[in-house]
Amino acid sequence: MLTLTRESGGVRDDPREPFDRHLSGLFDHALDELLRRELSRLSFLGADDREVLRRHLADFVARGGRRLRPAFVYWGHRACGGSPDDLGAVLAAGCSIELLHACALILDDVMDESPLRRGRTTAHLALAERHRELGWAGSSQRFGESAAILLGVLAFTWADSALLADRRRLADALEVFTQLRVELIAGQYLDLTCAARGGGDHREALLISSYKSGRYTVERPLHLGHAIAGGDPGLRRVLSAYALPLGEAFQLRDDVLGVFGDPARTGKPAGADLLQGKRTYLLTLARERADGPGAALLDALPGTGEARPDRLAAAREVIVATGALEAVERRIRDLTESAGEALSGADIPADARTALLGLALRLAQPHPSAQPHPSARPDQAGNAASPGPAARPGHAARPGQAGNAASPGPAPQAGSAEPAAGGAA
Repeated sequence: MLTLTRESGGVRDDPREPFDRHLSGLFDHALDELLRRELSRLSFLGADDREVLRRHLADFVARGGRRLRPAFVYWGHRACGGSPDDLGAVLAAGCSIELLHACALILDDVMDESPLRRGRTTAHLALAERHRELGWAGSSQRFGESAAILLGVLAFTWADSALLADRRRLADALEVFTQLRVELIAGQYLDLTCAARGGGDHREALLISSYKSGRYTVERPLHLGHAIAGGDPGLRRVLSAYALPLGEAFQLRDDVLGVFGDPARTGKPAGADLLQGKRTYLLTLARERADGPGAALLDALPGTGEARPDRLAAAREVIVATGALEAVERRIRDLTESAGEALSGADIPADARTALLGLALRLAQPHPSAQPHPSARPDQAGNAASPGPAARPGHAARPGQAGNAASPGPAPQAGSAEPAAGGAA
């Protein structure tokens, strides 16, 4: 198997290399080429400013993330029997989504006043610190936020440039990509206004998570691959039937990480969603079920910044005691099973089916950082966090297939997909 090496950009023959790593390498290489080209257009900037853009945008895109959304573009294309000649267009579409994802993360961090992303200081805070160190005029905070917003807009612009790199079936791809962006932005707006307005029930929380994260993580990337392949409309419906429950499961898993996740793995502060007052399905469900003191405790955390560990632990206790964590884990299992069942009997290539089943299982399984927090009672959180056999998507896949997404011959592995950290991760 021919694979790209991340360090040198060269190629090497390594038949033992998992296909998902090979696929990530292809997207990494395409992104590197795109970012190099786009940075060269900024030669009118001074060296220091170009370095800021390289460090806080280009490097953020190139060195972070797991290329999950591009992988769904690829497998959407493969599921529809797309031609190998379309690979350039598939890579271009995957790069577009990665750049849009970077835009979403940067802007999300500004809106949430997040201090960390992917284990490092967020762009708006790093740029504010640079402003202070250089002794520039005006508010450092305002400068940092403004500059970060511009970086996000630049990533948004580069996403269009990426899509134009290969114009095969461009009109169809652009229609899907435009819908993706509309849904993402509107979902973010819903999230912002809901948090400011207060209240809201778990149904509203699911609506927000569907449009803010679920659809643009799974469904629309699959539709992009479908569009590039010129796929049958019936296959698009199959892909949606698989993607919609899986996208929701993906976001619910992220909701669990936002409360119980290990900062060393998520790259975000402990209990970030608690501190930011996020109206996620998990937290909304916990508030609905909690008694007066428990609900008051959850509502008192937002705005406290670095909350005391004992208060975070007490909040986690409330979430576990209400059964909200167990309910979310159960819903994740059910949704993942529904996603697998949607592929049953579908007329798609065996390798694509196996890979999609493997991705579903990986997205649904608890991330190591989602293991019960010490404050969660093992008899409740421990059992709830274990997906068990029910999490296996579809009955057609044997455990060895679904877990590793491996099948005889060239069928690829899809084992690198893990739940994202911090919402649109």
